Amino acid sequence: MLYASFARVRPDKVDKLQAWLAELMHRRAEVLESFRQEGTREEQAYLLPDGQGFVLVHITDADDSDQANAAYETSSLPIDIEHHAMLAECLAERLQLRPSYRCTAAGD
Repeated sequence: MLYASFARVRPDKVDKLQAWLAELMHRRAEVLESFRQEGTREEQAYLLPDGQGFVLVHITDADDSDQANAAYETSSLPIDIEHHAMLAECLAERLQLRPSYRCTAAGD
């Protein structure tokens, strides 16, 4: 199932977050190990400009987002520890958005 989250990026941390996202692309093996622990199949991240700065849009595909989040939060993998610290440094408030439209073949 797809899950999306949204958070404002601190204005002085946009470049640092952009560099971190690029680094993740070069550390694919570590990211895939994290995916195995979480039960995640794919993730994507977008930095979208808006009138107030940038919003990080994070999309994941996992069987169970609660289980995936719990595995990430308790992970001892270096990539997850670094990622957690980077997001804590670079992100401001999380935005609570609900889909305006959602349809699945499963009907849920």
